[in-house]
Amino acid sequence: MKNSVIKMLAITVLVLFLVASVEPSAAQCAMCKASAEANLKAGGGDPRGLNAGILYMLMLPYFIVMGVGYWWWRNRKNERQDASEFSEDDFARYN
Repeated sequence: MKNSVIKMLAITVLVLFLVASVEPSAAQCAMCKASAEANLKAGGGDPRGLNAGILYMLMLPYFIVMGVGYWWWRNRKNERQDASEFSEDDFARYN
């Protein structure tokens, strides 16, 4: 019990240290950053829209994977229900 508390405390301290030491980052690749800086020098607008667009494009693959995962989970759940109903009917029929 004592070892698990010490391990949990050590993990908590490590996670808090890692969270506190993270530097803010921009959601831009080197080419996007150069393009945004050139746009600002030429009198263009604020590049926050570019950051929002990059984050939007970054989220799309995650939503696709979540959708496929949900679809798979729902179908597996239905298969298990069908299999259990089939087994119960067969068991009652043969006994």
